[in-house]
Amino acid sequence: MRWWNRKPEERARWTLDPLVGVGPLRFGMSPDQVEAALDGAVAYVSQSTENRLSWQQYGDVGVTAIYGQGPRLAAVAIHALDGPQVRLRDTELIARVPSEACSDIQDLARREGVAVRVNWSGDPEVEAWGVSMGAAQEWGLSPEGFAQRGDRVITDALLVGPELAGDPYGAEPVVRWRDVREREPNPGAWPVTADRDRPRWDWAPLESVGPLRFGMGPQQVAAALDGEASAARKGHYPWSWRSDGAGQWYLDEERFDRAGVTAHYWYPAGTPALGAVTVHGRTGPRVAWGGIELIGRTLSAVEAALIRYLEDHGTDLRVGCGGDLGPDGSHLYVRAARAGDAVVSEARFCAPGWEDHG
Repeated sequence: MRWWNRKPEERARWTLDPLVGVGPLRFGMSPDQVEAALDGAVAYVSQSTENRLSWQQYGDVGVTAIYGQGPRLAAVAIHALDGPQVRLRDTELIARVPSEACSDIQDLARREGVAVRVNWSGDPEVEAWGVSMGAAQEWGLSPEGFAQRGDRVITDALLVGPELAGDPYGAEPVVRWRDVREREPNPGAWPVTADRDRPRWDWAPLESVGPLRFGMGPQQVAAALDGEASAARKGHYPWSWRSDGAGQWYLDEERFDRAGVTAHYWYPAGTPALGAVTVHGRTGPRVAWGGIELIGRTLSAVEAALIRYLEDHGTDLRVGCGGDLGPDGSHLYVRAARAGDAVVSEARFCAPGWEDHG
């Protein structure tokens, strides 16, 4: 049963035994033992790296089992939307408003005399418990019964054994499941720039957004952004299965914090060319389409306005990865960016032929 059919009261209720296990799962279990503990649940998604099982996702349970050497269970990710309700002492951890969960975690930590730090996503992490909190966008069902994105986030969690507790997301088993080393670290705050402090950019569908034209190379992108140096760059080697970084490194994207955009590259002629631009929801320039302000707004309001406009003009709606909505043929996708307990709208603008994978 997936989240769209699972009512909150139908979620399993698990207890966290810090650094030992959660619910029926114990760190150190083999994959067969994990399956048996989950009453024979089937892992519909799994990944192996270098001929070794890395992780298995149990969609019907709402958890992901992450394996270290052996393979042996090293960590358990509890999904926000459909995972079990996990309790630590008197504190509920999952599917909560993040700020409220954080307050309760801080209070429990003070009572037990343990330290709380901020992890990569800006959420609380407690080494003494092997807990690293996170958040995912809430989804629900529309009155018509369709899945739709919400305007807030709810908590999920990564729970680890003692070997990984010092740095859960930096540990090798976890990196193979979710590598966050190239993501922008969050200090625990999500300021949203006021409209008056954002420049206005125009958008020419399939051609350009603001000063950035599709097809530009990285140096041209930097020059168009007044010489701003990228705050972070992300790329890949041609053989993802090799761990030695063999072959030429390919630039995939650059993040520009002052401009509030990310440039995405592809290689239609063998060299990096600008194929898409993400305008950040919290800090990016203002961009409008059809009179609809796309950036830094309440997501549901932007999506409702977009759908009304398309219906009025007889244009089809396109749904991208992650539920992103956009007008058919424009290669525009309205996306969501976390802003504390809520989300705000952002957008990705793409060149013709760009296949957006989220």
